[in-house]
Amino acid sequence: MTRPVVLVGFVAAALGSSIKDFQPDGSVIFVEEPDVVRKRDARKTVAGSALVRELIEWEFHLPGKADEFYHVHHDLDPAAVVPLTEYATPFAARLAERYGVAGAGFGAAQILRDKAVLRLVSRAAGIANPASARVESPEQVREFMARHPGKTVLKPSNRQASVGTQVLTDPAEAEQAWTNCVVQDEGIFVPDRAMELKMLAESFVEGDEFSVEMLLRDGEPLFANVTGKRLFPGPRPIELAHIVPADIPDELTATLTEETRRLTAATGFRTGIVHCEWIVSDGVPYLVECAGRFAGDGIIELIQRAYPVELNRAYFSVMKDEPVVDLLPRKAERGAAVRFLSIEPGLIEDVRGVEKAAQSEGVFMCDVSVSAGDRFDGLRSSWDRVGDLMVTADSPAEASRLAEEAVALIEIDVRPDRGERENAAP
Repeated sequence: MTRPVVLVGFVAAALGSSIKDFQPDGSVIFVEEPDVVRKRDARKTVAGSALVRELIEWEFHLPGKADEFYHVHHDLDPAAVVPLTEYATPFAARLAERYGVAGAGFGAAQILRDKAVLRLVSRAAGIANPASARVESPEQVREFMARHPGKTVLKPSNRQASVGTQVLTDPAEAEQAWTNCVVQDEGIFVPDRAMELKMLAESFVEGDEFSVEMLLRDGEPLFANVTGKRLFPGPRPIELAHIVPADIPDELTATLTEETRRLTAATGFRTGIVHCEWIVSDGVPYLVECAGRFAGDGIIELIQRAYPVELNRAYFSVMKDEPVVDLLPRKAERGAAVRFLSIEPGLIEDVRGVEKAAQSEGVFMCDVSVSAGDRFDGLRSSWDRVGDLMVTADSPAEASRLAEEAVALIEIDVRPDRGERENAAP
């Protein structure tokens, strides 16, 4: 029987991805929290997939659960343990250690999962970081702002998808921002039990934003890409668009890649993939955060189309300690972009133009998740975006232009809560 691959964190899209092209039927085991399995009806989803051997319900967010899992499933003999979600990374890293397969390393995974710890480690290694401090109350936020004049970012140190993150411009905003930011409900994507509240106040760094996606084996980079990022306007730093590769000079690409390599070395990250976010201010890359897993927001799909490269296949080969068969390119041949949609809060009255946008030049994916009669409560995290559209083109600039043209064709009419009818464009 084929040795299974253990995927930690249920991601339904994985069943329809290129994984099925290189993993045989019955070779995948999902591990997910019982509450999430129930809320996402995951058993029904995996029942229709020949790829999945088993779905194991396990409270993997809790300490010690990887070691407990290993003893309960001692004879599992996986070929690889792969984290698919942010919260899965420490469990997956520890489980890989127990089974003796490739992984990030439990110590590195723990550092990456706590932004405050990552600040300490990376700053000590000489990597530029904004001023930062743990805070436990609005008063401590105001004290931080008094010590560090200018804008401040208030955010959790242990969450994902920009959940609970807000930019403050005045100490008088601290009380309301604290109330806003400690509401960190991720609904169906997390267990029902409460997660520990850990908050950071950080100096806001003004500059262009990027991410680096890097595949490593035994600490050595095998592939790297730099992605350009744009944010929605407003106090919530939520991604509006990603462009692959970033349309920047080669020197800056090299700098961001090298800083990511230095960061992985500083944390002791061994084998896997990282998604590291940076802000470049006056030519200096400042670390935002770094995740020891695949990038979300469709970035991997953009990379695979722009270079092109079978990054999924290469990643699984590395995690299974197998040779990477295909050549991993150093430069992209084309450009790709994803553009997200949001609207003003209120009752949605009509959605038009989705089919027309989907048929626009370069578009290979277009999805709008709301329809007439739905209510939208506002953009608070990445989970709240109401749609996305992906494009490929001959260059990053062209991909970005085509994405903007296509998304402009989508019209969503919203009646604001105050009862006035108005049209809110994506």
